[in-house]
Amino acid sequence: MNLPASSRLQFTPDLNICRILNGMWQVSGAHGRINPKAAIETMLKYVDAGFTTWDLADHYGPAEDFIGEFRRQLVASRGEAALSNIQAFTKWVPRPGKMTRKIVEDNINISRRRMAVESLDLMQFHWWEYRDRNYLDALKYMAELQEEGKIKHLALTNFDTEHLQIILEEGIKIVSNQVQFSLVDRRPEVKMIQLCEQHNVKLFTYGTVCGGFVSEQYLDKPEPNPMTLETVSLRKYKNMIDAWGGWNLFQELLKVLQKIAAKHQISIPNVAVRYILDKPAVGGVIVGARLGISEHIQDNSRVFNFTLDREDIEQINTVTQQSQDLFKYIGDCGDEYRR
Repeated sequence: MNLPASSRLQFTPDLNICRILNGMWQVSGAHGRINPKAAIETMLKYVDAGFTTWDLADHYGPAEDFIGEFRRQLVASRGEAALSNIQAFTKWVPRPGKMTRKIVEDNINISRRRMAVESLDLMQFHWWEYRDRNYLDALKYMAELQEEGKIKHLALTNFDTEHLQIILEEGIKIVSNQVQFSLVDRRPEVKMIQLCEQHNVKLFTYGTVCGGFVSEQYLDKPEPNPMTLETVSLRKYKNMIDAWGGWNLFQELLKVLQKIAAKHQISIPNVAVRYILDKPAVGGVIVGARLGISEHIQDNSRVFNFTLDREDIEQINTVTQQSQDLFKYIGDCGDEYRR
């Protein structure tokens, strides 16, 4: 399978990435047991299909270790040059508190060791408590480590617009911010996108298919009991759907998406992902990969084979305009984690 050129983004001068990132939250243990051998074999299938970019974190169970083992196996079977086609974006999520150079460097070194890399492609930093301004110290130490070659690029995860601006005004070069963004949750459109465009910051989006709810599987289905949902993602995004407008309005959205999908001979998730990929400042959409359990390689590839036209957009907006204003209800990007 060869993905078209439109599937790639020159994210930074040295990183050419796939615009659908393989999300590794699904190996954290909350989405079913993952067999490491099967997971590594599946990672090779993704990369061979053109899905070369991975999103992970220090706290996603064995995710960083999987990247390290995958890199070792890739070198053993295909040579060192094969590594140039792989991009792995991790996160550091420390507990708030005093940040020293040693604390920061020790944690960066753990990720480097686990992932078997000299330099981390992208370190996406998250901070739970804005009132604790030690996050600025942590970022300044990371910028020093970037100058020393241990990190290639600095990024954020779930920072709101106000604090992204504070960081940029401190002179810290941020290349991306990872936020929730979907047909259900369009909060980035309120303030975040404008700031990102002004400062050439890309958005990597998650929750774009709401953990699997935005799919044929839930079309014309009765409202599920949250207690019966099998993954933590589904339980999380059921709450988001409830806040957005409820199950009946969500069914209206799925029916519109099915109509658009049939017109383009694609799937409902394809429509949802394409819609967000086309938004300003969006660099890529993260789609979860339950490695060795379920694969979406063929389906994800179709995202790059069609374009949503004006009629499609208008039909979608007719439904979403009936929803609650999540920016007013929840707050800016990431505020759901700090309430």
